[in-house]
This record gives sequence, structure tokens and C-alpha cells, in this order.
Amino acid sequence: MADQQQSYKKARFFKCALQVNPAGYIQYRGQQQSLSESDYNQRLLNAALEAGIEIIGLADHGSVDGVDSIRTLFNQHGIVVFPGFEIASSEKIHFVCLFDESKSAQELERILGSLRLLDPQDGVRPSRLSAEQLIDEVNQQGGFIFAAHCTNDNGLLKIGQMNHVWQHQDLLAAQIPGSIEDLRGVENDFYRKVFLNKDANYKREREMAAINAADVEAPEKIKEAGASCLIKMTKPCFASFKQAFLDAGSRVRLNSDKPENYASAIERIRFVGGYLDGVDIELSDHLNAVIGGRGTGKSTLLECIRYAFALEPKTQNALKQHKSVIDTNLGKERGIVEITLRSAVLHGRKFTVSRKYGNQPVVVDEQGNVSPYHPTDLLPGIELYGQNEIYEMTRDEHSRNQLIERFLEGEHEQFDADIAKVLAKLKENRESIKRALSQKDDVEAEVERLPKLLDQAKQYQALGIEEKLKIIPKLEKEKQLKARVDEDVTRVKDAIEALKDSLPDTVFLSDSALDGLPHADSFRQQRLVLDALKAGVQQTLVQLEQLALNADTQLAPLKKALLEKQQTEEQNLEKAFKDIPASQGKTGRQIGAEYQTLLKQIEQIRPKQTTLQHRQAQIDELYGQRKKLLLELDQYTSARATSILKSVKRLTRKLEQKVRLTLQPEGNRQAFVDFLSECSLEGVGPKRLAWVLDGDFSPSNLAATIRQGETELAQNFGVTGTVITALTRLPEVKLLELEELQLPDTMAIELNVTHGEREAVFRPIDDLSTGQQCTAVLHLLLLDNQDPLILDQPEDNLDNAFIAERIVAELRRAKLSRQFLFATHNANIPVFGDAEWIGVLSVEDSKGMILSEQQGAIDVPKVQELAADILEGGKSAFNQRREKYGFN
Repeated sequence: MADQQQSYKKARFFKCALQVNPAGYIQYRGQQQSLSESDYNQRLLNAALEAGIEIIGLADHGSVDGVDSIRTLFNQHGIVVFPGFEIASSEKIHFVCLFDESKSAQELERILGSLRLLDPQDGVRPSRLSAEQLIDEVNQQGGFIFAAHCTNDNGLLKIGQMNHVWQHQDLLAAQIPGSIEDLRGVENDFYRKVFLNKDANYKREREMAAINAADVEAPEKIKEAGASCLIKMTKPCFASFKQAFLDAGSRVRLNSDKPENYASAIERIRFVGGYLDGVDIELSDHLNAVIGGRGTGKSTLLECIRYAFALEPKTQNALKQHKSVIDTNLGKERGIVEITLRSAVLHGRKFTVSRKYGNQPVVVDEQGNVSPYHPTDLLPGIELYGQNEIYEMTRDEHSRNQLIERFLEGEHEQFDADIAKVLAKLKENRESIKRALSQKDDVEAEVERLPKLLDQAKQYQALGIEEKLKIIPKLEKEKQLKARVDEDVTRVKDAIEALKDSLPDTVFLSDSALDGLPHADSFRQQRLVLDALKAGVQQTLVQLEQLALNADTQLAPLKKALLEKQQTEEQNLEKAFKDIPASQGKTGRQIGAEYQTLLKQIEQIRPKQTTLQHRQAQIDELYGQRKKLLLELDQYTSARATSILKSVKRLTRKLEQKVRLTLQPEGNRQAFVDFLSECSLEGVGPKRLAWVLDGDFSPSNLAATIRQGETELAQNFGVTGTVITALTRLPEVKLLELEELQLPDTMAIELNVTHGEREAVFRPIDDLSTGQQCTAVLHLLLLDNQDPLILDQPEDNLDNAFIAERIVAELRRAKLSRQFLFATHNANIPVFGDAEWIGVLSVEDSKGMILSEQQGAIDVPKVQELAADILEGGKSAFNQRREKYGFN
């Protein structure tokens, strides 16, 4: 197979059949091969290609005949061949031994010779070497050895008292026919417990990797599930294959165990212009790590992703840093960031997001069409945190609580919507009460004038003019009645116009609108009904307009006659004024005019007594509605509290004793104090409001008690003097606002600060070190999410022990179903986390770059070398990682 080095830039699972037999193997079964070697090999190749096999291991019994012919044919079709053989130890335990893809048949013959077969001409005969000696020898020869069919005849676990062989540190894999769970109950559950490392007699420091590698003695057998397994490598080669078993938990999978991944992913990032001009990388769907010396551009890469998605930094410092990085590294050359992604929320569709410096992001779909989506519509759950941004968030309780709320699942969001609707209704009710009270005050002021006006009228009556001017209040009453007649006619005319505007418009049911609909005929029939309704109403409108016109016509002469009679009465009044005797220096005309004005005022105010009663009834009705709304609000807030408490408990269980969350619904009483402080209570400062913080009463309860008076306030809340006086002086509008005040929830966050398997010890987040606070938040960020998590050097503010013991373990689990991208200089994350893609940033001619040969997983030699040079860690940490790096 031609070496396609450029395509091997990230680790992925390769499907491997590791016990494939050549044509002559069937003789070991006592059968005759009916196919020629070339026909057998071709059929085997066809079956392998059909099954998606990318690597095979050849394992004839004590023979390497046929290696070269199969290898040549398979390599031509892109399948890598690890040559080898099956061999039995002196205890008759069967093993499969595989070697580098470049090993020649002659070299393999020499290795077979060194394994001291009893009869070199009969590969079925066992070796003189014990199982332990075989394992040592094969490893010394640079090969890989695994226990074949270990639960069947001649298998390592089938032969008793071989636990010392099982525990050999250089035996890294054992073959089983199916899944580990399939072994449940077999031999009293012995096999399953051994593979789960729960049998004390077979306990290993490193768990044994379970593989499926059943004998393929006929071409079609390679298609069976038990014939192959999955090995993660950057490039399919023997060196990477062997290294995979040093981290089998991450890199070795049975076909039945491979998780389906439906998460979103950033697939490619490309730069044109700017500091990272020319960088073009493809990310893994799982764990990705950008490493490099300080100043090489790790933060720049991540901040450019943030820029492309137009994500808002969570803190002011992060915003300032983001702007500086973008201006400096993208702005000078007006560079472009281009990101290709797969969106889970849009069912796996692919899009490209492009953003030039100074412009808005542009989203293009796979067909090259500009999409209406915003980048965050594609990855709504994406999380990106710059350097120190998580640390800054931990310092702010509101930011912490907002973060937690994003991970809460339940009905509380629906209750939030219901609560918002009720609060909107309460606000509308409050405004209505405010207007009604204001209108009542105005009317009350008018009505309160009536006794004084009536008394003044008596003084005029004493002058004997009442009889002469008794027509005045009657004329005023007639004017009010005339205005009411005009209002009624106008109201009918307005209703007619409104009805005209409400007529059906069936354009929305036109033939063109219905074209292609499966039930268009039904809608055409409905259109006929609406058209008939419109025609009928139009006919009625003509009649109604005529009725209104007739009313105007009939009323006109009546109004005219009434006006003439009233004018006559007014003239008679003028004459009557002349007959009024002068008094107190005022002429009869002046006295009459004053009395006339006084009587008009009295007649105008008299109806307002009824209006006042109506206003009070309206206010009573509004307060009745308000009580129902407040009760509804209580019901929703209680239901929300119950729901969110359940959500918090579920989230705490997900955190698996790492972080504990405790919610206190409506627990933030500072908002209560702040409201009262803003009311400018006379003589009442913050210290005199301490009783509010200490209490457990609601704002609406306090408002109700204030309305009851000073005695109730003193009895219920224990306040006295200045505070009581100030509270009872609060205007009604403020009490209404107080009833609507919603107190925020408080969330207690505690971190388990113990290491290992010791009993959990939780400490509140405010009592933790900076590193521990950030660890608590990071545990939340690592919870299930279908969109990527991108972090810039999270280790800067993390406790290193927590990274190694907890964060890395969670990463290894979470990366199976979520994409991560970290910029880091801490070896624990990419090495222990077993990053599928590691990109090494370097600088040349003041430009950042990630060369092709400097990206891939830790099984790429150049990446190993650079990772050892760049990633920080002391001697002890390096020694622990040495084996993973592949160093001696």
C-alpha cells in the first residue's frame, strides 16, 4: 500500500482481524483445502474488503508459509498485514504472535526457530518454552503476543492454575468469542470476573484487554463479528498497534462496544491571512489538544474560533483579552477564519462558518448556499473558555449559578415561562390599579367639593332668586343627555367601520396558494364558505350604514329644535338676571351669572358620586383579580421549586460524588433588602434591615402586613419605631411592586476534596483554593453535551492532582460522545487523556504553523518527541508518562 502519510493526522479506530489463516491452515483441522492458494487469497481479500477490515494478523499454527503472497495482495488494496503465527507453550496454552508489517518470511522463520518448537516440521506441536518464557521471548523479538481463545480448549483461562501467566505484565490482550457480558454466569462467572479484574487470584495492575480475534480458516469467516476488533491508531502500523495496548481502555474496543457518536464536531479549521495564515487542520470527533511553547499561538487559535462563532466572552477580562488577540493576530492582515462543522441539532448536516476580520460571520451549507443560520444556531451548546476565564467565573456567584442552570433538565423552564406570564399580568394589573386609584383621587376631590358648592347655593337662594333660575340645572342636565346621544350614534358608526375591517380576505386560499397541497379541494370549499360569509356581511353592512344615516337624518331636526328651545331659555335667563336686585356691590346680572356657574358645577359633580362608586367597584375588582394572580404565582413558584430541586438532585447524581449541589429556592434575600433600600425609607439604613435577611417571610407577606398597620407589623416582624413608621408610609404602588418581587434561588456548590477512593469530604466553593474552585466548575463543563467544549490552558488554575485523578478520567469517558479541544502545556490532558489529535504549534518568520508531521496522536514518533520537550511536568510525572511516550 502506498504510504499516505498526509492522511494520517488524527487517531481513529481501525477494524482488525488478528487471527487470519492462510489456505494451508485447514489441514490442521484435518480437512482438505478445495481452493488454490491464489483463489483462497482473493476470496479472503474480497470478504475482508466487504467487512471493512483494514488490518489483518496472520496466524497459522507454527508456520509462516503463505505470508508473502497474502501480504502482497492485501497491501495492494490498502490492507495492512501483521505477519505472525499461532504457537502453544509447553503447558499447551495457545498464543498468537504478531510482528511488524515489514518482517520478512525469513526473519519470521528465525523467530520461530528461537521459540524451540518440539517438531519444527509440525507447527501444531508445542514449544519447549513455558508460557512465561514465550511471552518474554516474543516481546524481546519486538513482537506482540496475545492469549488465543482463552476461554476455550487450550485457552489460558481454561487450563487451571495459570494465574501467574495471566498476571504477566507483558501479556496485554486475551481473545474471547463475544463480549465480556456474554461471559456472565459461565463457569460460575469466573471468566467475566477475571476480565473485569475482580478475581483476587487473577488481579492485574493493568487490566487485560479483551479482543475478538476468532480463527479465520475460511474467507467468509472474516465477516463474523467475533473475528475482528477495533484498535485506535493514527497510522495503521505495528508500532502504533502495540502502543494502543498500553492504553487499551481508550484504544481497544470490541465491535459490540464501539459507541455511536451523534455529537456535533468542528471538523476543520482554516486560516487565510493573519498570524496563523496557512494553518489548515482537521480535528478528531473526540479529544484534541494544541500544544506548543509559550507565545506560539495556542490562545490565538482558540480565540479565533470564538471570533468565528461570535461567542461573547463571559467576563470583562476575557472580553478585553479576546479583543486584543483578534486585533493583533487577525486584524493587521484582515484575515479570515473558516470552520467546517457537523451540527447535531440539525441532524448531522455540515456547514462552513467564515468570518473575515471586521465582518459578521457567514454560514454556508454543503451546497454552497448562504444559510440564514447564525453559527450558534448550529452548535447551541458550544462552550468556549479562554485563559483564566473559568477562574474569573468562579469568583462571581451569579455566573456560577447561570452555568449550573444550563445543565439542569426538567420542567422548571416551563414554569419560568408561566411565572413570567403571571408577572406580566401582575404588572398590567398594577398599572390598572395605579390608574384607577389616580382617577378615583381626582373624582374624590371633585365630589368633596359638592357640600361646599351646595352651601354656597343656599346663600344665593336666600336672595330669592332660586325660583327665577330653577331652569339652569335642568338645562345643564339636557346638555349632558345630548352629548350622550351623540356618543351612542358615533359608537355605532365606529362599530360599522370595525366590522368592515374584519371582513374575510380569501387571498390566502387562492388557487396558487393551494397548488400542490394534498387536500386542496377541502380548502377550496372552505373558501366558498368564507366568500359567502363576506358577501352576506357586506349586504348587512349596507343596511346598517343606511340605518345610521337614517338616524342622523331623523336626529338632525330634533337636535336643531332642541337647540332653538334651549337658546330661548338662555335668553329668558338673561331677562331674569335683570330682575335680580343688586347685592353687596354686585349687579343682578353678576349675581345671576355667578349662580348659574355654581349650579352648572353642582350638576356636573352630582353624576360623579355614581362614578366614584363605580371607580371603587373597579378597584375592588382589580384587587380581587390581583389576589387570584398572586395565588397563581405562588402555585407556579412552588411547582418550579419542586421541579428544580429534582433537577438539581439528578445533576448531583451525575456528578458522582465529585461535586455536590444544594439549592435553596428563593434563598437570595439580598434582593429583598435592595428593594427596600431603593424605596428610600426615612431613617432606615442597611443595618436596620438586617431582620429581612434573617427572616423567611415573603415580600408579598410583608406588603399585606404593612397594609394592616403598625400593630400587625410589630407583632409579626418584631420591628419598632422608625422602621414601622417608614414602612407604613410606603405608597400603595410600592406595596404592589413589593408583592411582585421574586427572590433569586441560591445554589451551594461543594467539592469533594479527597483523592482516590476515600470517603468523600465536601467543602463549600468559597472555602476552596483557586485550583479547587476551577475544578468544581470543570466537573460541570464535562457533563454530557452534544456540542464541543473548548478550553484554553485549563490547568493554569487547576490542582494538578485533580487533573490526573478526576478530570482526565472524565475526559476519557466523555470524549466517546463529545468533542473536546484544549490548548495545554500539561501532559496529563493529551497523554493520559489519550488525545486522538495533538497539534504542535511552532513559529517561523513570525507566523504560527502546525506542520503535517507534527500532528496526530501520541503514537506518532514526532509528536512523541515534541510532546516530551514541550509539555510540562516534573521527573516523577515524566517517568509515569515514559511508557506512554514509547521511550525505554
